Amino acid sequence: MYYVTKRMVISGSHHLFLSYESKCESLHGHNWVITVHCKSRDLNADGMVIDFTYIKKKIHGYLDHGNLNELLPFNPTAENIARWVCDQLPNCYKVEVQESEGNMAIYEKDED
Repeated sequence: MYYVTKRMVISGSHHLFLSYESKCESLHGHNWVITVHCKSRDLNADGMVIDFTYIKKKIHGYLDHGNLNELLPFNPTAENIARWVCDQLPNCYKVEVQESEGNMAIYEKDED
């Protein structure tokens, strides 16, 4: 099995829709650290699991310096962002989204 990891820092704003009162309901920003994990039993014709540049263009290129509420079709919690990123990339099985120091959400696909 081959494994690759890509770490990106994305600046972006969001506000959350919550069932309780929170300061996170107001528009605010983070320097998100998103770590993508991909794997494959076989390499593609170029000898890669996935091209790091493809990951950067697809995720960083789309989200960086954006309002995540406008770019994503869901409540942009770290958990939902992690799932969305994973769904965007072939061979991706795990994504870590750190929205601030000490606060991280992880999404990992089931192995079924």
